[in-house]
Amino acid sequence: MSEEAKASGSVRFGDLSVDIERRKDGCVVVRPRGQLPGFPLRLGDRLHHWAAATPDAVLFAERDAHGDWRKVSYGEALDAVRHLASALLALKLTRERPLLILSGNSINHALLGLAANYIGVPHCPVSPPYSLLSRDHAKLKYAVELLTPGLVYAEDGAMFARAIEAGVPAGTPVAVTMGAVPGRATLSFADLLATPLSPGLDAAFSSSGPETIVKFLLTSGSTGLPKVVINTQKMLCANQVMIRETMRFLQDQPPVLVDWLPWSHTFGGNHNVGLALFNGGALYIDDGRPTPGGIAATLRNLREIAPTVYFNVPKGFEMLVPALREDEALRKSLFSRLGAIFFAGASLPAHVWKALQDISEAETGHRVPILTGLGATETAPFSMSVTPQTSRSGHVGQPVPGNEIKLVPNGSKWEVRVRGNNVTPGYWRQPEVSAAAFDDEGYYKFGDALKPVDDFDWSKGFDFDGRIAEDFKLASGTWVNTGPLRSQIIAACAPLLRDVVLAGLNRDHLAALLLLDEDACRSAIPGLTSHDLAEICRHPGLRRHLRAGLQRHAQAWPGSSTQVPLAIIIDTPLQIDLGEITDKGSVNQRAVLQHRAGLVEALYATKLPAAVISLDQPDE
Repeated sequence: MSEEAKASGSVRFGDLSVDIERRKDGCVVVRPRGQLPGFPLRLGDRLHHWAAATPDAVLFAERDAHGDWRKVSYGEALDAVRHLASALLALKLTRERPLLILSGNSINHALLGLAANYIGVPHCPVSPPYSLLSRDHAKLKYAVELLTPGLVYAEDGAMFARAIEAGVPAGTPVAVTMGAVPGRATLSFADLLATPLSPGLDAAFSSSGPETIVKFLLTSGSTGLPKVVINTQKMLCANQVMIRETMRFLQDQPPVLVDWLPWSHTFGGNHNVGLALFNGGALYIDDGRPTPGGIAATLRNLREIAPTVYFNVPKGFEMLVPALREDEALRKSLFSRLGAIFFAGASLPAHVWKALQDISEAETGHRVPILTGLGATETAPFSMSVTPQTSRSGHVGQPVPGNEIKLVPNGSKWEVRVRGNNVTPGYWRQPEVSAAAFDDEGYYKFGDALKPVDDFDWSKGFDFDGRIAEDFKLASGTWVNTGPLRSQIIAACAPLLRDVVLAGLNRDHLAALLLLDEDACRSAIPGLTSHDLAEICRHPGLRRHLRAGLQRHAQAWPGSSTQVPLAIIIDTPLQIDLGEITDKGSVNQRAVLQHRAGLVEALYATKLPAAVISLDQPDE
């Protein structure tokens, strides 16, 4: 079998060839040669299409209280959406009074969101940790104040009662599927669903068009309070055509997804929910998570439901690998019709990538393609993509048809900007922030840097080159490229680290704050069984492994801007209320350095504390 066949199997992929325009001002514009086909006026058009074409096909499924699959077909979904939309019309929801959803993924959540979309009313899915993990509910309060919702929905009123009391004004209607909210009268989902069809329903549907705002998504808030990204019908519909034209295997059969990714983020809520609906597919809502307590549910679901394309974050794939090696039934189910694996949110560690390739090749005779790209909440999110032939760690490919990117010189880097029908018009009720997000040609500023794979042939695509705002200079004036450096250190210490926070601004040398992957540490270090983070950090075997990893990295990257001679392990959990970590697990480098200033000072102390790991120390 050829290497190309091994790499892609029979997966059909679109043409990502590009034209390169080099401008006199030093900027470079990269345009896809392929043209984007037309797209529907509204997402509800696809629901009507499939409800007529395949009314009995499954659209959504979830586990019920007995562990059985509760399924909703396209025909049932359209009927439910129209009744729920009538209820939202009766409540006089508008873009000034949108629907706010506090709870996580569920069929009722999906149907309510589609009902709002159906009549051109925005809905905003708020990340459940803002309600359930936050102590001060600051981000929830901020979102409610900015959005002024006309209805707030929570699946379980009792579970979200504290957040509703703290963040939702008393006069705002609240709806629940179950559970009471003490001191509040609530609407029931069942009553909303039983609402008679409104005489104005069809007119409301028809009046929604490409520029209609149908969703608000909160950014992760990694640089402060979240921004509210406007999502229009045009963004969502154009982006689904971009996905379909790029991953053409989606046209060969209706996709089947088994997916847990939160709908409060663009990857799960726009990309994956939209992908199922747009292509007549089924989305089985995974009640598992990539955690020690949640992975068993995911494995159970994957044994029962074979996906045609599987989406996850790198941590999810890392936890999946050991189970795939040991469980033949799981392997056979997962790979029985799997066209591709797709990850986003962070880089996929090299050892996980290789393991997935090896397992898939042993099971199927070819390597199931591992795909990724570059996108953002502001791009709906699909903007750049790899192909099965070019995919590798750190590579983000080329812009997909319907997008074009502009590379702007920024010091030694190329800052990437994007323009296309999938790009947001701005941020809700934040005109100054909106204006600052775009350049004078209308390109959205990602804030990321790219570098060409081949300096002499940019048609070969681009690698990710870090976040512009995270780079800094040492006292010598040498720039530190934090994105690639963090990935290198994580790889050198694999599988022990989840992330690295780099210090060294205006200092003589670099230092690092290490964020452990506690599950991986317990699996990789003999004798390490503790679940107490502080105790784990003190384990001599762990410290030896980390020092050895940092030494390997220093030998491979000896320069002052890459070598990390000193490190310290973060021994208390990062705090979402302090902005150190976002609800989707992304680490805010600046906030960690600010709130862990004591650890940073320890790394640069004249006499190093015992907690510091130094390349020059003898083994403990």
